[in-house]
Amino acid sequence: MYAAFTVYPIFRQFDISFFTWHIFPGATSPFVGWSNYSFILHDPVIRTAAFNSLLYVVITVPVQMALGLFAAAILTDRLPGATFWRALIFIPVITSWVIVSYIFAYIFSAGDGLANSFLSLFAGHAVRIDWLAQTWTGNAVIWLLGIWKGVGWSFIIFLAALDGLPREIVEAGRVDGASERRLWRTVIIPSLRSSIVFVLVLLVIGAAGVFQQVYLMTAGGPYNSTQVLFTYAYQQAFQFFNFSYAASIASLFAVVLFSFSVVEIQVLRRHEN
Repeated sequence: MYAAFTVYPIFRQFDISFFTWHIFPGATSPFVGWSNYSFILHDPVIRTAAFNSLLYVVITVPVQMALGLFAAAILTDRLPGATFWRALIFIPVITSWVIVSYIFAYIFSAGDGLANSFLSLFAGHAVRIDWLAQTWTGNAVIWLLGIWKGVGWSFIIFLAALDGLPREIVEAGRVDGASERRLWRTVIIPSLRSSIVFVLVLLVIGAAGVFQQVYLMTAGGPYNSTQVLFTYAYQQAFQFFNFSYAASIASLFAVVLFSFSVVEIQVLRRHEN
């Protein structure tokens, strides 16, 4: 099943990217070589989509990791109601992207959306910000949703790592007079290095493939200003039936992620050595 539904489609995708591929039965699909890839270099929407994808990674990943580690540090001890708070933080991870995307779209809708209603209380007059119809506010809502939904995943990994940390090492540091700040910098963080690298790699891969919330809330608009690589490839394939160009975008993206994975493996091996 893995070979049929994962391996074969990947190689088929690379194959399609070298043709002007037509989905209709009997239609000829002429070979065009690297033309689709060369067009990527001159496509202004690709530059915008790549920048937005990179910006999503740079903004959401560090914030998710920082908030997840902070929450794990607080809830790793036996605090009253810790189980409830742990579940509350993790719940967004298992919620549907479709549902939460529409909820956020409602919260940040123009007119009487909850965000505008909240701002109106402090402004003293009606605020009518069309959040999703502007470039930076639309991207900000997308980032906010990604952070809110992803914090729980990094939290649960860091929580397991902290719970597995030998308490003797931490207590020895405290006995030697180390402050909490120095204890985290010199003992705890180095002990969590493997978990940090693991979370970083998977979060970057997941964030680079952002699609659902962008497609459902802004569809890449206005004027492609919130477009990311996967929404653009999806539109090329299923709105304009340009499957070859979409395949070339996805193939190039796969090569970049594969290269990043190779670097990650080398980092982990050096750390183990």
